[in-house]
Amino acid sequence: MEMRIWEARTKKNLTLVQLAKKTGISKSFLQLAETNQRSPRICDLEKIAKALDCRIQDLYDSEYK
Repeated sequence: MEMRIWEARTKKNLTLVQLAKKTGISKSFLQLAETNQRSPRICDLEKIAKALDCRIQDLYDSEYK
């Protein structure tokens, strides 16, 4: 299952820096999450989803949507 944070972020026309400010999560960690090199904790996913005005499920590429 792949993360789709980049797609959700660019749909909202936000930069990594802007998303980092909205979530309190570092830009470097967000970048690693976007490239599937790190897995965010559920609390981080909640912050990201809230900042992007979407559901946590929307941040994943899954056949179970």
